[in-house]
Amino acid sequence: MASHGRPGAVRKTKKGPTIGTGGHGRKSLEGKGPTPKAEDRPYHKSYKNKELAERSAAKRAGGKSAGTGRTKGKAAEEVVTGRNSVVEALRAGIPAKALHVAIRIEMDDRVRESLKMAAERGIPVMETGKPELDRMTDGAVHQGLMLQIPPYEYADALDLVDETIERYRRGHIGNAPLFVALDGITDPRNLGAIIRSASAFSSHGVIVPERRAVGVTASAWKTSAGAAVRVPVARVGNLNSALKSLKAKGIFVLGLDGDGDVSLPELSLGRDPICIVVGSEGKGLSRLVRENCDQIVSIPIESAMESLNASMAVGITLYEVSRQRSA
Repeated sequence: MASHGRPGAVRKTKKGPTIGTGGHGRKSLEGKGPTPKAEDRPYHKSYKNKELAERSAAKRAGGKSAGTGRTKGKAAEEVVTGRNSVVEALRAGIPAKALHVAIRIEMDDRVRESLKMAAERGIPVMETGKPELDRMTDGAVHQGLMLQIPPYEYADALDLVDETIERYRRGHIGNAPLFVALDGITDPRNLGAIIRSASAFSSHGVIVPERRAVGVTASAWKTSAGAAVRVPVARVGNLNSALKSLKAKGIFVLGLDGDGDVSLPELSLGRDPICIVVGSEGKGLSRLVRENCDQIVSIPIESAMESLNASMAVGITLYEVSRQRSA
């Protein structure tokens, strides 16, 4: 029986491919394998949650030296975002790892000044796409400008104390060792202001606990007005253990509290090696820290005023110590 239609055509059946396909139609239906789990897809929320959990676990696992109460010296890397914040950070001299600028950014005075300061300080300037900037800033408003801040290198508290004592014994520094320790201070601006006062009144270091306390962030750097370069900040795993170690090395620990054993003008230990401990404005010194203090010192204030800001209290106390040492 003669076939109908164009020469060479065959009737389609339910089985097999059409002539000339070579089976490619069937292969195209095979796909690219099973769909990856949500936590394995980079742009899925579960992937970010997984990354955060892994980073948090790594942070808890690392950074401690067994049995000493000491911690390693690096904090997490952070970023400063937004045109005003970036230009102010650069003006304050905050150490920077890189300045990220959005591709085809709309220029204004803040962007121009940021680029100029970065060039003067030798900070690498990187053109970065908006999606990457969004990812690096975790969705924060960056306005096409982001400053990458390297982790702060914390000093080892006990090494810092030992070195200061040795320098004092050798006559390399004129005044006895003077340190400031923070108990439960969580505001980076308070830390920055305390570092600034410590620098102004020749303190040899600031000690902060690792947990439930602020570290040297970009905000603390900025508030310190560059003093964080001159005054070492040490981080300890356990503040009470550190204070006990300081006392064993001959340093008197003085806690600041409104209900003190002695009024600041009557302080008799100003010329001795001391560590001034200040608590948060709301809670004050914790019970254990208070018990580890050799003396609790209060600053006379008007009765209508309940308490002083932590950084202000430290500044006033350091001034009095400095006055006694120079008299």
